[in-house]
Amino acid sequence: MKLPLFWEALAQRAAHWSPTTRGLIWTSAAGLTFSMLNALMRALTQHIDPFQAQFLRYFFGLLVLLPVMAHRSFSGYWPRQVAPQFTRGAVHTAGLCLWFSALPRIPLADMTAIGFTAPIFIMIGAYVFFKEPMRWARWLACGLGFVGVLIVVGPKMSASGGLYHLLMLAAAPVFAASFLLTKALTRHESPGVIVVWQSISVSIFSLPLALWQWQWLGGWEWAAFALCGVLGSAGHYFLTRSFMAADISATQSAKFLDLVWSALMGWLLFTDIPSQSTLIGGTLICASTIWVARHESRQSRGAQRAAAADASGLV
Repeated sequence: MKLPLFWEALAQRAAHWSPTTRGLIWTSAAGLTFSMLNALMRALTQHIDPFQAQFLRYFFGLLVLLPVMAHRSFSGYWPRQVAPQFTRGAVHTAGLCLWFSALPRIPLADMTAIGFTAPIFIMIGAYVFFKEPMRWARWLACGLGFVGVLIVVGPKMSASGGLYHLLMLAAAPVFAASFLLTKALTRHESPGVIVVWQSISVSIFSLPLALWQWQWLGGWEWAAFALCGVLGSAGHYFLTRSFMAADISATQSAKFLDLVWSALMGWLLFTDIPSQSTLIGGTLICASTIWVARHESRQSRGAQRAAAADASGLV
């Protein structure tokens, strides 16, 4: 099958998927992309100041978007309101400052596990601010996924506390607030506009911190940051598409797949063999994600059939 025909067939099949299923797929793709980005960023922060790495990651994210913006016209990326874009950027920058401060000083697995507390804050915020329905299946899926995380990293977390773990934990509710602001922005802005202005605003807010400990980079580091720009922009685009496709709370169970992606990154890049607890916890995480996708898909099809029958005067 030729590549265009393959994508056309895939698009036709995806058109029949429920909004929740599409949202979960976009969220899973974002998680895989961010896992690759996090592994690369952790390697870079071993050599340069974390705040310089934070600035360069988003600055290069903007640079890789410039050709796309030029091709489609820069005017098409001007937001309807600029102030909310900078509000979101300021909140996200605050979370990044905490996250990057802890990144080079705690294990990658611990970082990923602590980040899994963010979906809990997101679900609560979505219920409070967006009045999204909190179905029991969504809570159960996130609960099972979180249990899976505890199985994997519980012993490590209990044995290696400290300031930097607390900083990483403090970043979770801040990132949750940023993602909720992103969800609000999707009501009026396209994913492309949101991603572009996140790169602009975070770069502006991060630059003063980066200049404080600035150091010149080698050739491989510049190339690595260029790759970070591609991965970061792609990840945020995938995440924004997931917010547009479905309720934000419906997609949060897929975030727990990030642990699976992190284990794969460790095996592929650092020859780390997943432990038995990782395999058990990862299986539980995958099972909860697949279960909620199938459950919500069945509910969506049932609601569509009921609506069609009602329109036909059958009920």
